[in-house]
Amino acid sequence: MKPPFRERLDFDGANGQVLDESRRYMLMRPEALMGLFRRLDDETRQKALDALADSVIEMGGDSARAYKVHGGGDVDALLSTVANTAPDLGWGAWSFTHGPSGIELTVRNSPFAAGYGPTSRPVCHAISGMVTAVGRMVLDSDDVVAREIECAACGAPACRFEVRQA
Repeated sequence: MKPPFRERLDFDGANGQVLDESRRYMLMRPEALMGLFRRLDDETRQKALDALADSVIEMGGDSARAYKVHGGGDVDALLSTVANTAPDLGWGAWSFTHGPSGIELTVRNSPFAAGYGPTSRPVCHAISGMVTAVGRMVLDSDDVVAREIECAACGAPACRFEVRQA
């Protein structure tokens, strides 16, 4: 069994990088990232948030595939690894439920919601992207999408996502 994510990170100060095997990470304040989206007009903001989700589907999918391989391909192991890795990345506390109709995810303390601040529309597109990538592996279909159905930035107690066939 691999050690927890935070213990696998190589903080290479000489080269100015943080690595998990060949995957590079960086630390950034959520307010800095989400402040970019807050400064955009509504139409541009939506396009940019959607682009962030698409990018995370691709890059997060790469990480999730590595987690799935290390977990022997077991779906429950994959969901557990993703849920246990999210806090180490600063992505909040994740809790999955997996049933016949799909996957549900509850995220307490989303950095995206906290970094964006109060709003009338969900803003955790990065999490939606990651959960879409994971959902495609769990449900064994590329025709899967995650949707944020409640967001802490909109006043909900936690962010909630559902993953279903598109």
